Order: sequence, then C-alpha cells, then structure tokens
Amino acid sequence: MSRAATSPSSFSEALSNTAKAKERYTEDDLYLRGAQLLASSYEQGVTSLRAFVELDHVTGTLPLTTAIRLKKDFSHLLEVQICAFAQDPIFSTTHGQTNRSIITSALDEYASSIDVLGTTPYVEESREASLQNIEWAITTASEKNLHLDFHLDYNLSTPSPSSYTPSSPPSSSPLTFAVINLLKKHEWTRVANRSKTIVLGHCTQLSVLDDAALRRLADTITASELPLHFVGLPTSDLFMMGRAGPDATCTQNRRRGTIHVPSMIKDLGLSACLGVNNVGNAFTPFGTGDPLQLASWAVGIYQAGTVADAELLYGCVSWRARQAIGLGPSTDDGEVREGQRIQGMLLIQNRSAIDLPGLTLPARQRTGFQDVVWDPPETQLRSTFMASNGCR
Repeated sequence: MSRAATSPSSFSEALSNTAKAKERYTEDDLYLRGAQLLASSYEQGVTSLRAFVELDHVTGTLPLTTAIRLKKDFSHLLEVQICAFAQDPIFSTTHGQTNRSIITSALDEYASSIDVLGTTPYVEESREASLQNIEWAITTASEKNLHLDFHLDYNLSTPSPSSYTPSSPPSSSPLTFAVINLLKKHEWTRVANRSKTIVLGHCTQLSVLDDAALRRLADTITASELPLHFVGLPTSDLFMMGRAGPDATCTQNRRRGTIHVPSMIKDLGLSACLGVNNVGNAFTPFGTGDPLQLASWAVGIYQAGTVADAELLYGCVSWRARQAIGLGPSTDDGEVREGQRIQGMLLIQNRSAIDLPGLTLPARQRTGFQDVVWDPPETQLRSTFMASNGCR
C-alpha cells in the first residue's frame, strides 16, 4: 500500500493507483515485500498458497522472475503455486495485445515454474472482449496443462431478465455462465488434465440472483462434472464495494456483497472456499492475510455462528482451499486417520496461564475448531507439521 498514493474511491481508481505503483517496482523491493508476506503467512500456519503474479506492459516479467526466486527460497517451508495473472485487459484497450503477448511468452519461457493461468475478464471494455478473454484462457490452460483461475462478476448488478437459463443467458447475465458454457464447448473434462481445477473468484453478482437461478446454476455445474471451485474473497469485496452512489440525497445507502460460501456448500452442493487475494494494496489496504482471522470474520459476514459452521469455515481456509487449487484429495474432510500421509497440519498450543503484574489467571483452552475460529490464537501459539519436516 505504501506504493499507492491514496486509498481508492472506486475500482477504476484502485486500478490506476496500482498501475502507478507498478512503475516504481524494483527487483529488491518486490523480493523484500514478497518475502515478508510469505514469512508472515508461514507464522500464521499457512502450508500452501497460490501466488498471483501480474504480467503486463508495465511490469513485464519482473514480478514473475521474483516470484520464482521466492518459491525456491521458501520451498522448505511453503508449497507455493505461481499463477501467471492478467489483471489488465488482454483483448481491449491500447495495451491489450501487448499484455497478451507478454503473458503468452512468459508461459513458454517459464513453463516449468508456472502452475496456473489466471485472467480478469470483467476489466475488458466490452462483453465481446470478455468472452474472448475467457475462451483464450480456457484453450491456453488446456494446451499448456495448467490450472485455470478467473476473477469474475465483480459487481452487484441485477441481470435482466431474471428467468434466463444457464445454457442461454442474456448479455447482462454473470460471466460465470459464459465460463461454464465455454468450458463445455471446449470439452474441458475430456481434453484437460483431470488433476487441474478451475477457480472462480469474487463472483459477487451471483449474490443478487434469485434462488431458482442459483439452483439452475448449481444443477448445471453438477451435471457438467467440471472441477469448478468458487472462492469467496470478502475482505476485498467489502472494501471495494459500498461506495457512495450517484444519488447525493442518499449517501449512506451503500450496497456491499460477497458470495455466500457456506450456503453454496450446504444448500447448493457446490465446491467453495475462502481466500485473501490482496494484502496491503489499493484493493485491500488492511489486514495481514491470516486465514484464521478470515475464518473468524466470516462468522459475522455470513452469520454462521454454530459449532458446525465453525468447522465448515475452518475447512474453507484449510482443506477446501487446498482442494480448490488442486493440492488436496476431493474426499478430505479434515479428519486425521491412522496410516494417513499428512500433507500439512496446523498445531495449536495452549498456554496454561496468563501472567499479569501481580496476577495469574488460567488461560482459555482451545480444544476444537470452534475455539480456533471464534477466537484465533496468536501466531506464537501456532506451528505447522509437514510430512517431510516434522514440527516447525
């Protein structure tokens, strides 16, 4: 955030501030800030993550080469997936073709280091360009054996008409439906590597659809057998939305929205999880990226306050998140079983007492998911267990 001049008042201003910050990138600065983020993530108990590396006409490949260094230097602590990410347009605007050329060349030159292709179709200047963006990403990821990650539908506009079907949506419908149709058109389930997943992030527009439309969407995804995972990103969703509207007489009416991850899992039978996609930048200038803090915030965001909800929310930043990025078995439910090979496990230490000046009190004991989610422990009480390394 120190690279951006001010806190943004709109999405376009956040993009503009970020573009200006990119012009001042240096290799040493990128490495230091990336290392600080990975180090704090490790202290928070993170064992694996997907790192989005923006490639465009301003940055070139500098963020990518820096990320490759970081992945190597932290390989004994964290499993880092690198996502070659097109945050800017690749099929419209003055620099679209250049941006696409840069990311295409990087996918070839650094193929051994890149795990994921990601794009942001909603930043294109037209729906036609957005669809070109999606189709290009699908075919490219399939050809190059990559996971696929879209940031989609970052708005709260109500589609019209509301009675469309996923197979023939109107032009105002969420791009999520277009992604599903194009994945089916290109036969992803037949031609793509079965270990590769497709992540759809943000998708806030889905939160304004009626129940019937969401049910049709869920049924379409289930029938398609596509390895689709929705990722709720509430920290940036809630910060970027809720700006004052054009009505000067109603400045306090500020709509915010984020996909209801618990409901998508429980009511619609979809695969979903939670993530933090920005830390300390113009899109999310607050927070540290702590997954347990995110799970705790989610209790209030989703009004999910039961013991069962706590376990679900923990899973959303743990095993469900690993499944979404292709690192965990689809049947993992967080239980530890005899003979199981542990990929990564968070261990929570309980203090016996709290020592204050002139006073000693028994410390609260955390014994279950609900204790960790409702009251996240300090990082000093967390450690990770990796199969090859033991406790750290």
